[in-house]
Amino acid sequence: MYKVNGKSHGICVRQSVPRLASQAFSTTVRQMKNKVPDRQKVFLEDNGLPVHIKGGSTDVLLYRLTMTITIAGTGFSFYWLLLACMPKSKA
Repeated sequence: MYKVNGKSHGICVRQSVPRLASQAFSTTVRQMKNKVPDRQKVFLEDNGLPVHIKGGSTDVLLYRLTMTITIAGTGFSFYWLLLACMPKSKA
């Protein structure tokens, strides 16, 4: 027994929490549809596209953004390496 606001309750907290958690997860699992087979069909099609852009315009945008950031970062790194290896002039 435990008391809340002066009233005693007969349900033990240790027993009710796992039961509530299992009920919550079991109801959500039944409502969700497995989308994996549908997505696999899209990526396994032989349509001549590379796998990194088969997902559509979002994948193309993310791929181009990633490549732009990678190339810009590499260029920026080479710039600072070049700047660091140049001797400073004594003026």
